[in-house]
Amino acid sequence: MDIRIKLLLVLVLFIHVLLASGQNQDIVYLQALMDNLKNTPPSWVGSDPCEDKWDGITCTDSRVTSITLASINLSGEISGDIGQLSELQMLDLSYNKGLTGSLTSDIGNLNKLSSLILVGCGFNGPLPDSLGSLPQLSYLALNSNGFTGRIPPSIGKLTKLYWLDIADNKLSGSIPVSDGPTPGLDLLVNAKHFHFGKNQLSGEIPPQLFSSKMTLKHVLFEDNQLTGTIPSTLGLVQTLEVLRLDRNQLSGDVPSNINNLTLINQLFLSNNKLDGPLPNLTGMAVLNYLDMSNNSFIASKIPPWFSSLQSLTTLMMQEIGLQGEVPVEFFSIPQLDTVVLRDNKLNGTLDFGASYSNHLRLIDMSNNNILGFTQRSGYPKNLILTGNPICTENARESFCEHSTESNSTYSTPPNNCIPATCGLYQVSSPNCKCSYPYTGTLVFRAPSISDLGNSTIFTSLQSSMMTSFEMHKLPVDSVSLGNPTKNADDYLDLTLNIFPSGDERFNRTGITRIAFMLSNQTYKPPHAFGPYFFIADNYDSFSGGPKRRHKSMSIGAIIGVSVGGCVLVLFVVIAGIYAYHQKGRAERAIIKNSPFASWDPDKGSGGRPQLKGARSFTFEELKACTNNFSAAANVGSGGYGMVYRGSLPNGQLVAIKRAQHGSTQGGLEFKTEIELLSRVHHKNLVSLVGFCFDAGEQMLVYEFIVNGTLKDSLSGRTGIRLDWMRRLKITLGAARGLQYLHELADPPIIHRDVKSTNILLDERLNAKVSDFGLSKPLGEGDQTHVTTQVKGTMGYMDPEYYMTQQLTEKSDVYSFGIVMLELITARNPIEKGKYIVRQVKEAMDTEKDLHNLREVLDPILSLSTEQLQGLERFVDVALRCVQETGNRRPKMSDVVKEIENIMEMAGINPDAESTSTSESYEGKSKGNNHPYLNDFSYSGGLLPADLEAK
Repeated sequence: MDIRIKLLLVLVLFIHVLLASGQNQDIVYLQALMDNLKNTPPSWVGSDPCEDKWDGITCTDSRVTSITLASINLSGEISGDIGQLSELQMLDLSYNKGLTGSLTSDIGNLNKLSSLILVGCGFNGPLPDSLGSLPQLSYLALNSNGFTGRIPPSIGKLTKLYWLDIADNKLSGSIPVSDGPTPGLDLLVNAKHFHFGKNQLSGEIPPQLFSSKMTLKHVLFEDNQLTGTIPSTLGLVQTLEVLRLDRNQLSGDVPSNINNLTLINQLFLSNNKLDGPLPNLTGMAVLNYLDMSNNSFIASKIPPWFSSLQSLTTLMMQEIGLQGEVPVEFFSIPQLDTVVLRDNKLNGTLDFGASYSNHLRLIDMSNNNILGFTQRSGYPKNLILTGNPICTENARESFCEHSTESNSTYSTPPNNCIPATCGLYQVSSPNCKCSYPYTGTLVFRAPSISDLGNSTIFTSLQSSMMTSFEMHKLPVDSVSLGNPTKNADDYLDLTLNIFPSGDERFNRTGITRIAFMLSNQTYKPPHAFGPYFFIADNYDSFSGGPKRRHKSMSIGAIIGVSVGGCVLVLFVVIAGIYAYHQKGRAERAIIKNSPFASWDPDKGSGGRPQLKGARSFTFEELKACTNNFSAAANVGSGGYGMVYRGSLPNGQLVAIKRAQHGSTQGGLEFKTEIELLSRVHHKNLVSLVGFCFDAGEQMLVYEFIVNGTLKDSLSGRTGIRLDWMRRLKITLGAARGLQYLHELADPPIIHRDVKSTNILLDERLNAKVSDFGLSKPLGEGDQTHVTTQVKGTMGYMDPEYYMTQQLTEKSDVYSFGIVMLELITARNPIEKGKYIVRQVKEAMDTEKDLHNLREVLDPILSLSTEQLQGLERFVDVALRCVQETGNRRPKMSDVVKEIENIMEMAGINPDAESTSTSESYEGKSKGNNHPYLNDFSYSGGLLPADLEAK
């Protein structure tokens, strides 16, 4: 008996040594990396970064899976030892300007790396060809360094690449495309972002680079040395939203099919040598910003199709040979803000007409041949006509005085308080607290904003940023913006100060989390600001003591221990297998009978979830139905974590939302959603199939909804074209789902985050309300409201709830009214600093056909030949839903009746099931978006969030 006990003790000891040897392989290489770096975090003490919880190091099963060390003043070089961390999935070293040297080719050994982010460092030298050996890479951001040489053609092998940003380096040579066995960037059909600006790229833009298979949203090639013509194949990429080809040496005609790019918001063709006719941009219904200045187009009059660009806010057309008079209707474009037509040959009398845009702020027509000006009351005060004949005799008129537009001096004002007097290096925050802010510059690469004196747009940006920080539970008290400047590249620069909460300084963990949110584009600015990047200043005010030096075990000693341990364990490992198997069986039985046995109520999530009928899955079951959570099963990522498509043994397709370890969305939202969805069942609510709370995992298992979110369809991302009949059906379905929650659930449930991204469309485009992580039960009896912390999504949030913190069913009604307005306009609730409710009200005229709303309607509806029967009543219902106070809003049951009546008026049976699938509406959903991904809400979410939202 004594011998058996001794053998058992030896077995336990050897198994421990075996586990230690598996850990040591990463410890060895991480400590070797550390030897080449300076200013590593003070927490980097001890011999095991996983057990000792080194800042910025994340481990899974004692293997290093993530290194996020952005903006902590690291310096030195990254050695080839990085390539030995075989389980590494995330590497972010951004904003460490002291990191120099070339990028080691050993980086190509990281077969599981999905994100490589090195923004704003000091790296140089060529990009290694081994970058093409990273099969899982989806996010590659190397911008704002000093990389030289050519773009490696091997990048074309990265079939999962979504984001490619190599801008602001010193890269040269041509853009590589495939040639036989040699790969090229034309193979990146899943990429959404090509950011190549501010390099030294040369040669022609290869026609092969673009095709109808590509799904690009941003093509940014500005400020290079590209020559030749713009390839006509560019017109095949109909997903494009931003195109910058300016500041190159392009020549010839602009392709006639460029107006196929109907989703373009910002188009920059300026400062080239284009010499054909002005391109006809008819059909670009959502174009906001157009700059074709400083080219050699064939002299022509201002073409009539300009006035068809009804979304245009900024037009830059200086020095392109325009001649003749400026048409009166040109100034009636409703959102037109800035017009620059200087240095042309325009003549005649300038007349804005009686119905010019009330948004006009700047009109610069200096250095033309304008002879007269028909003055009308209220004409834009910033009118510049210097250098025209009219100013020969009218030199004292305000429009003949020399005027140059200066950059704004805007800065975020105090939040109803008196700024504090602070000590050296401290700054008073908007909340008038002295602290040491994290600072840097936000750079927007293609803004549609021209009016830098409009404080509203910057307030919107500040609000959206603060909302995002709160959503991800970052230690931020407030943010301030200042000194908006348009630089020589037509970028918009803004200084950014981020102030800590709870302390006057940030610690390293807080800084790296905030920096990561900006480096990997988790934060999404309002649409008008366009693509951006952030360059951080050094932060020298970390909380905590000075860096402690540590002694690490020698590499040779660690390797010796590891090898010796492995040899000894080989003698006893077989004996351990049986014990491990028995233990696994026991653990699985416990999980099956009591899935929440390990639930910790002390983590802020309350008691164990109380469920009614939801199925409990083990980790192994979900692992099997997703092929070990393979990349092929991954359909997206969001604030909560990854989403996988799976197939249960019975053939049912499911969507599995898997929280990342340490998710800040946490147990409370997980508990809320499974408790609520396990007891509510309605055809217009997404169904919960089950959950997993096993092996340290939190997963929610839903029915799989194939056509994504309503937002995706309205924005054109899915390729589904929604006609008026289908929009009415979707409205009714979503309204019935909310009516069920409010009136038939026991107790009633307030959703609290109704928005177009939380309304899903199944294969027949039936609406299903989803995402109950923020929902609240109303309680028993006559309770009419719940007093609770404000959470939700800006733009959809009930203002009465926001002010009083009293959540009611009418809060959902308000949000639903915003969704109804989205359904007819396809606009964001807040767009270009303008609120959708105000835009609709300002456009309305109840005495005219369709309430005179054609100018704000979704172009798909306004250009449709179908009769929009009931539109006026639909708008009336929506506006009643968004009344300021809840007592003036209808109940959801009243909304349901109204929509049913509208449908009957239009000859549609509201209770008829649709017999057509989404394929009847111009294509099924495409891409990797998935409906279960949260975005832009006050709570929930773990970095990195869904990149597609960008």
